[in-house]
Amino acid sequence: MSIELVWGSAEGTTELSAFDAALADAGIHNYNLITLSSVIPKGESVEPVGSHRGRWDVGDMVGAVLAERASTSADETVAAGLGWARSDEGGVFFEASGESAADVETRLRRGIRDAKSTREAWRWEPDVETRVVEHTVEHANAGAAVVAAVYEPLTTASR
Repeated sequence: MSIELVWGSAEGTTELSAFDAALADAGIHNYNLITLSSVIPKGESVEPVGSHRGRWDVGDMVGAVLAERASTSADETVAAGLGWARSDEGGVFFEASGESAADVETRLRRGIRDAKSTREAWRWEPDVETRVVEHTVEHANAGAAVVAAVYEPLTTASR
């Protein structure tokens, strides 16, 4: 199994509807997302796909590490992102949101550095990867940006 990395941005009449539309842009709006902490299991890969391919059932309980940001201010920029690092022992995600992609990128790299320091005995790969989405609120009442690491549905094992 690989962990899918998906992202999206959108507008709506409320922050919640913009968030739902951003989840739709990422292809994960029809699942019950369950917030996970940021640990990547040993042997799992992270596959940046952009938008989920919709192969699970509506309403499935799906684990996700989620970064999101929304605003109701016209012309305001929102950004959200995930960073991740891998090791022989597993890996970690770090999520951040802010007012610009550059700000989020800085926070992600700082957070990953700290997470690696907490697990100093792990044999880390040198690369840190990130995905950041930025959106400027335009003509609707709200805008949102999301980035999510999506795991297999929790209900798959019982099928």
